[in-house]
Amino acid sequence: MMAHYYRGELGRMAGWRDRIDRTSNWAITVVAALLSVSLSTPNAHHGVLLFAMLLVTLLLLIEARRYRFFDVYRARVRQLERFYFAELLGPNDQLALDWAAPIAKSLRKPEFLISYRDAACRRLRRNYCWMYLILLLAWALKISSSALQRPATAGRDMTLAVEHVVGNAALGPVPGGVVICLVLVFYLTIAYFSLKVDMSDSELSHGSVHV
Repeated sequence: MMAHYYRGELGRMAGWRDRIDRTSNWAITVVAALLSVSLSTPNAHHGVLLFAMLLVTLLLLIEARRYRFFDVYRARVRQLERFYFAELLGPNDQLALDWAAPIAKSLRKPEFLISYRDAACRRLRRNYCWMYLILLLAWALKISSSALQRPATAGRDMTLAVEHVVGNAALGPVPGGVVICLVLVFYLTIAYFSLKVDMSDSELSHGSVHV
């Protein structure tokens, strides 16, 4: 019976794992596509990269919701592996007698084990921080490199004048200085939550291999 139950929980966990991977794949596709659009021609506006940041944020929020479901089934599977199957293969003198209680409680009244914010922070630190970093570097290159600007503003390979960079960062009626400040605040927030996340009970809390 336990083997059949384990197989069922493993299937549910794998299903949510696949959904998470699909969201990550879509985020990578969005980043690659909009990077190509923005950097392939001088006529492309830097707002394309800002739009990419918004799309990646939307996908991160979707993935955080999916991760909360995945974490429930992952916890059940790991509980069975650590305290049931591992004990069958190699008994441990320090076996916890109440190891099945968390599974029984979860089956009677399923509840999320982590908050939405913690789930988003975990996925941000695991995958999305690198996508945001790539977009930031591309955006900085776009507004500071003369070679990627319109022919009318092309002067040198790299625009060193602060006024020129700020002018390139303008977004319609929004001044470039305001845009740069907003992007800076956005990335400081990302850095804060990436470093603040608690990984003590994540998939790497009991080993170096995660599922």
